[in-house]
Amino acid sequence: MKPLASHPLLHARRAGVLMHVTSLPGSPGSSDLGAGDLGPAAFAFADWLSAAGFSVWQMLPVGPVGYGDSPYSSPSSFAIEPTFLALEPLVTEGLLAKSDLRVSARGSGKSNRGNAKPARGNCDFAANRAVRMPLYAKAAANFRAAGGERTAAWRAFQRRATWLAAWLDFVDEGDDLQRATHAFIQFKLDAQWAALRAHCTARGIALIGDVPIFVTADSADVRANPALFRLKKDGTPEVLTGVPPDGFSADGQLWGHPHYAWDAHRREKFAWWISRIACAAERFDLVRIDHFIGFHNAYEVPAGAKNARRGEWRRAPGRELLTAMSKRFANLPLIAEDLGALTPEVEALRDDFGLAGMRIVQNAFWSGRSGDMPHNHPFRAVVYSGTHDNETTEQWWGSRNPAEKARFRAYAGEGPVHEAMHRIVLASPAALAVLPMQDLLGLGAAARMNLPGTAAGNWRWRMGAKALDGAAGRRLAGRFRAMNDAAGRTVATGT
Repeated sequence: MKPLASHPLLHARRAGVLMHVTSLPGSPGSSDLGAGDLGPAAFAFADWLSAAGFSVWQMLPVGPVGYGDSPYSSPSSFAIEPTFLALEPLVTEGLLAKSDLRVSARGSGKSNRGNAKPARGNCDFAANRAVRMPLYAKAAANFRAAGGERTAAWRAFQRRATWLAAWLDFVDEGDDLQRATHAFIQFKLDAQWAALRAHCTARGIALIGDVPIFVTADSADVRANPALFRLKKDGTPEVLTGVPPDGFSADGQLWGHPHYAWDAHRREKFAWWISRIACAAERFDLVRIDHFIGFHNAYEVPAGAKNARRGEWRRAPGRELLTAMSKRFANLPLIAEDLGALTPEVEALRDDFGLAGMRIVQNAFWSGRSGDMPHNHPFRAVVYSGTHDNETTEQWWGSRNPAEKARFRAYAGEGPVHEAMHRIVLASPAALAVLPMQDLLGLGAAARMNLPGTAAGNWRWRMGAKALDGAAGRRLAGRFRAMNDAAGRTVATGT
């Protein structure tokens, strides 16, 4: 086939920051509820990105979190995590009182689903939910009492959100009030997201999201569409998803999701997948497909396995799927997370559909392979110092052996290692360069987002409330604006 053109967002050199919503600090003037949301702190972060010359904000998956508070194990491919709903706009709309904001997740004594208590300043998801959900229920009741469910905006959202009924069936547990509250939450999240995106667009900032390739067995997706998944008669998966042992884990990674019944997807012309990407494209300019390799071949682990050591690779109809998507989207709004067992067939699948792959600079000095070295990156690629699955650069440096450190210094020179990494990433030939916020701040092991293969203690890092405030924040913004300009990266020109 004739290769498709890449997405317009990747036609010029850009730079961005990887920062998840939960990692945002609390909003000034409000109590700390335990994790970030779409409130004033999100808008302030977009303003800082613009001042720093970044034109891309990348997030992790924004669906409702699942087991272990992981955004990659969401019970819905379409809904937004409920606790992202900011309270301040609900006060402005008269649905809550100002006094309702004088609550705090701190000091609640609640731990994170039975795990060790989060480090000071980190996310406390259980406390966050415990504080927010009653306030959302109160706001929803006030919304109904004021006739909100009779408005044109409400009716329009329900017509557009064709996925909403499946999500409400999943969460209501026979409770009509709970169902009404969750419908209200998604309605307001839709509006708050649109407001944040408009704010970013006005400042020259594009949004990049993340779509996990698989969905969990206990999810709204599987309950509403069981025929699209390989399930036993009792509804449990026939085989499980994962990846074999690698540098992250000697046992491999057992994700535990059901595999797709691809013949059923073919029969419906991949409509579920197309609607999934269309929903993501309403919220983001581009989305990263996590584990893109699974579109070509996926690793199947026997049901009931304790780890992913034993399994086999099976082919997947990625070319058929992407062909169907390309008929829906003029330019496929996808980034291929093509890390791992990259084969010529996977590379051809990526390249034929005009998709950018990924490069991790940490890997270059760990592996020593010339193809990984930053100066060899292709233009149609997204380069990172590391992702949410990697160590922070400062942590990575501490675990390198002398030969690896010497190789890095010969390439990057002296000085603080995270600052040297910034220069390498931004100078890469890749069209898009993305730095995790932890690396911008030069943080160490305590700021790592996720350790693959572990179920507890992840996803908790949260930026300090004053990290970007005052003179220090302005100096950091000025430094990165100069670096982005020097590297030929499009500098955000906001209003």
